[in-house]
Amino acid sequence: MNRSYPPHRVFIFMGVSGSGKSTVATAVAHQLNAALLDGDFLHPRVNIAKMSSGHPLNDNDRLPWLQAINDAVFAMQRTNELSLIVCSALKKTYRNILRNGNSNVSFIYLKGHFETIQARLQARKGHFFQSNMLETQFTILENPDEDEKDVWIIDINQPLQNVLTATLKVIEGVKKNIMGVV
Repeated sequence: MNRSYPPHRVFIFMGVSGSGKSTVATAVAHQLNAALLDGDFLHPRVNIAKMSSGHPLNDNDRLPWLQAINDAVFAMQRTNELSLIVCSALKKTYRNILRNGNSNVSFIYLKGHFETIQARLQARKGHFFQSNMLETQFTILENPDEDEKDVWIIDINQPLQNVLTATLKVIEGVKKNIMGVV
C-alpha cells in the first residue's frame, strides 16, 4: 500500500533522571507543535511511592509502566503527526518493550556526565525522584549498541540552546529519511 502522507513519528526522550528529558522535550514540542507525554505520569502509584521514599525501582516495578508507555506510543503514532514521550528507557530490554508493535518510534538519548546531572538533580525541587538514586540509574544504564539504529545520542554537557538545536536537527533528519527526502 502506498501512502500519500508521511508516516507519523514518535520520539522517546531517554536518559537518566536529571538529563533534561522533560525540559528538552517540552521546548521541542512547543517549537514543532508536537504532542507531548511525560511517561512519569503513567507510573503506577506504587512506583511513585517507592521512588518518593528513596527506593529505586526494579525490572518488575518497571514492566507495567513500560507496557503503558508502549500503549501510549501505539495510540500517539496513529493520532499525531509528531509525538514526543519522556521515558528513561535505561536498558535495551526496556527500549525493546517500547519498540514492540511500534514501527515508527525513535529514541533521543540525552547523555551526560554523572557530575553534571547530579548537580541538576540537587537543584531540582518538587519531583518525586531522589537525587541519591542517580547512582542506581547510572549502574543499570545500558548505552545503545550498534544494532539500535533508531537511537540518536545528544550530548547534554553543553548549553541548553545547543542541545535543542541538535535535537531539532535529529528529528528533522529522521523525518526527511522516512519521507525519502535526502
